Amino acid sequence: MLFEDEDVLVVNKPAGLIVHSDGRTAEPTLAEWVLAQYPEMKDVGEPWVSPQGEVITRPGIVHRLDRTTSGVMVLAKNPQAFSYLKEQFQKRTVRKEYYAYVYGHPKDDHGVIEAEIGRTRSDPPRWSAQFGKKGNLRAAITEWNVIKRGIDTVTGEKISLLSVMPKTGRTHQIRVHLKAIHHPIVADALYAPNQKPALGFSRVALHARFLALTVPSGVTQTFEAPLPEDFLNAHQQFA
Repeated sequence: MLFEDEDVLVVNKPAGLIVHSDGRTAEPTLAEWVLAQYPEMKDVGEPWVSPQGEVITRPGIVHRLDRTTSGVMVLAKNPQAFSYLKEQFQKRTVRKEYYAYVYGHPKDDHGVIEAEIGRTRSDPPRWSAQFGKKGNLRAAITEWNVIKRGIDTVTGEKISLLSVMPKTGRTHQIRVHLKAIHHPIVADALYAPNQKPALGFSRVALHARFLALTVPSGVTQTFEAPLPEDFLNAHQQFA
C-alpha cells in the first residue's frame, strides 16, 4: 500500500500478479486481494466479460498493468471516485512514468513515438505499431528519455535504461512502441523473442514508477513505487 484515503487506494503491484482474471486460468489476482480487504468495493467499477462469456468483477480498477509489469496503480473505493478518476484517464490528464531497460543504445537522447497500434496477422496475433497491423487501429503516443546507456557486465549486451511516459493507454503500448523503434524491452519474450534475457531479468523489465492525478478531494497527488528487487539487482549488473 502506497496511499489510502476515503476515496482511493494506491498500491505497488508486484510483477507476476494479474490485475483481474482473464477467464482462462485460475490464479491469485489483485482484484481478489481488493475484495478480501475491502468487500464493500465489490460493485465499484465496471465488470468485464471474458471471451468465454464469464462476467469478471473488477472492484475499483480504473486502469491496468500487465501481469509482468510492477509498480503503482490507483483504485477507486466508491462509485463517485471511480467516475472521477476514470474521466482523468480518458482525458489523458494523468501523468505516468515507467522505467524500462531496453536492448541497444538509442541514437537520440529523447523521442516521441506517434504510431497507431493494431493486431498483427501473426499466429497467435500480437499488437504492433509496424507494418502488418490490421483492423481497429488505435492512436497511441509515447515519450521517452534515455537515463543511461551501458552494458550488461555479465553478457556484454548493449543496454539502455529509459524513462517512458505514455500519453495514451493502449494494450502493451510501451512494449509495442519500443519494439517499433528497434529497442524492445529486456526479457520481453512476446516482442523480443530472439533476444536473450539480460541483467538477470526473468520478466519484462518494465516498472510503473510514478503516477500523478487529482484525487476526489480536489488535491493533486503524486505517487511513486520503489524499485523492485530485480531492478535493484539489475543496477548492480549495469555499467
